[in-house]
Amino acid sequence: MLYLVLNLALALGVCVLLFWQQSKHVTFSKRVFTGLGLGVLLGTAFQLMYGVESGVVSDTNAYLDIVGTGYVKLLQMIIMPLIMVSIIAAILKLSDVGSLGKISALTIGILMLTTMVAAVVGIMMAKAFGLTAVGLSASAAELARGQYLQGAVSTAKTISLPSMVLSFIPANPFLDMTGARKTSTIAVVLFSIFIGISATGIALKKPDIFASFKHFVEVAHVIVMRMVTLVLRLTPYGVFALMTQVVASSSVHDIFNLISFVMASYSAILIMFAIHLSLVFAVGLNPVRYVKKIFPVLLFAFTSRTSAGAIPMSVQTQTTRLGTAEGIANFAASFGATIGQNGCAGIYPAMLAFMIAPTVGIDPMTFSFILPLILIITVSSVGVAGVGGGATFAALIVLSAMDLPVALAGLLISIEPLIDMGRTALNVSGSITAGTVTSRLLGATDMRIFNSDAEVNLDDEGEVNLPGSA
Repeated sequence: MLYLVLNLALALGVCVLLFWQQSKHVTFSKRVFTGLGLGVLLGTAFQLMYGVESGVVSDTNAYLDIVGTGYVKLLQMIIMPLIMVSIIAAILKLSDVGSLGKISALTIGILMLTTMVAAVVGIMMAKAFGLTAVGLSASAAELARGQYLQGAVSTAKTISLPSMVLSFIPANPFLDMTGARKTSTIAVVLFSIFIGISATGIALKKPDIFASFKHFVEVAHVIVMRMVTLVLRLTPYGVFALMTQVVASSSVHDIFNLISFVMASYSAILIMFAIHLSLVFAVGLNPVRYVKKIFPVLLFAFTSRTSAGAIPMSVQTQTTRLGTAEGIANFAASFGATIGQNGCAGIYPAMLAFMIAPTVGIDPMTFSFILPLILIITVSSVGVAGVGGGATFAALIVLSAMDLPVALAGLLISIEPLIDMGRTALNVSGSITAGTVTSRLLGATDMRIFNSDAEVNLDDEGEVNLPGSA
């Protein structure tokens, strides 16, 4: 009990330091980095002092979970209201509602194209590092995980592209606002589009009613954005708690046992980051400036391991730091949390399939294996990656479609959190890239905001002060 109290006192001391930084108006990025660094140090200290399997570490993490997971849940709480009011408000401002089709097509197209490329990169890195599941031994936990995955295959096999597309249609939009379904995010996006288009349809026929509704949406938007601001102020604390938990509970022994997979995964992730930057550069934007502006949200995604929870910060980053049009930012962040996640639905299933194929006598480097694998990964990336454990579910669909043994995927359970951190950051990077490129191609990017070197704190009111602006 004494050690638990000591641990919590140290964690509380870090929180006090982060609060002091906030009171002194230290920039958002510096506070997030402080939380990250101190989380790594404290987590390492806990592991060295008590060991990974210690009950003290488990009890400490349970209390840290109140801060870490509590923060993530607050972000999840505001996702649906943010999506709804932001998309409706953006449609009401559009002079040409037909541009919605261009925005959707470009955003989804970029997400799926980059996922296809991610699959190819995953295969290349698996080959380069010589990954194979042949000869790997399984612990009791991994065997149990494998049995669970085997039992989940029946669910994965029922997923098809037509059924997934149908699941996007909100039969009960109020149910989807609770996030009850796996595809609730996209369903709320579609419902919001219907509301926005319906409202613009009465603009000329009933201008007074339209004006009242538009004012109501503007008020709701201001209130929701204030909620986003309040929650984002907790980011340094959330990052600190989440990072402390991850480091304190990570087994160094397990990581070294599967170090080849860890290195191959992060090599593929870094290559895909470079591809994202090349797309940004191709549309005439400075990639170095771009990285500096999006790094805080990538850092949050890395520590929290939730693409959906990163939606509010992603939207805020795109609009206040990158100059992306608000409607496009919301579309990209929302679609990117469910469709075409480069890390979870692209790299991970490709590497697993490559590893497992030799166990059943299949050469993973044959054209007859690679082409179907890439096509299946691209199609299955629609919708499935937005669920809890999205990478695992995406892998189940791919492996079952390729007639590969899914139970072997359980062999990676011990390093799953470590790999998932990088995958999630890549997912969010992909959605931001899709929004940035789409906005730029449609001429909707505010270059004054993008080119501004002024530090914009995401946990401020979202106002951007530009040279020469009022």
